[in-house]
Amino acid sequence: MDDIIYEKRDGVARITINREKVMNAFRAQTVEEMLLAFRDADNDDDIGVIVLAGAGDRAFCTGGDQTDHSGVYSGRGVAGIPIEELHFAMRNVRLPVIARVQGYAIGGGNVLATLSDITIASEKAVFGQVGPKVGSVDPGFGTAYLSRVVGEKKAREMWFTCRRYTATEALAMGLVNAVVPHDKLDETVDQYCAEIVAKSPTAIAIAKRSFNADSDNIYGIGNLGLEALALFYRSEESREGVRAFMEKRTPDFRAARKR
Repeated sequence: MDDIIYEKRDGVARITINREKVMNAFRAQTVEEMLLAFRDADNDDDIGVIVLAGAGDRAFCTGGDQTDHSGVYSGRGVAGIPIEELHFAMRNVRLPVIARVQGYAIGGGNVLATLSDITIASEKAVFGQVGPKVGSVDPGFGTAYLSRVVGEKKAREMWFTCRRYTATEALAMGLVNAVVPHDKLDETVDQYCAEIVAKSPTAIAIAKRSFNADSDNIYGIGNLGLEALALFYRSEESREGVRAFMEKRTPDFRAARKR
């Protein structure tokens, strides 16, 4: 494990994205390691809950690493990042997943926080989408499921404007379960973990699958959307977003689209 830290103790599996230098943005290797960790935790009868976190104090996760934004679709995600498999793993694992959000949860990181069964945020946490600013979008759980969590109007606002939201605003829209002082974050997460580990694992597994049943169709829709997204990533419009991001300038999407 080079990109994540994986620990198990006291019935809790902790998966920490360990790419602090790039604000815990994920690449293909990161996601592959996370998939291994989720599968291992799910197969361990001693584990009752999974905590998903990001290293350091600045970011939980800021989505896909833009340096890997190649636009190649291999059947396992765009640019070789099997992100749809990770989303499915988070939902399909029988254990509750708790997102520990201490800083920025932006783009794909916001999706991971949304998909987690429970999200606990520090008062310093910041949430939001970034895709349309860099010529990208999540055509699956990041849009369709987000609308179920925060409502259609707020979900569309998040994607169309790419605004950023404080932890308090995220709590008000239902994106997180609790907001706590920064120095109380770990204590609060541990408290949630202890309460869950003490409960019937079979009852919790059945409950989670029952919750998921109503929205599992989003996985199929998302896979279809990724095929279209791969074509979009090959366009001048999308590539302009990546170039502008790397060059630290404002993108000119409309001019690129005309080209």
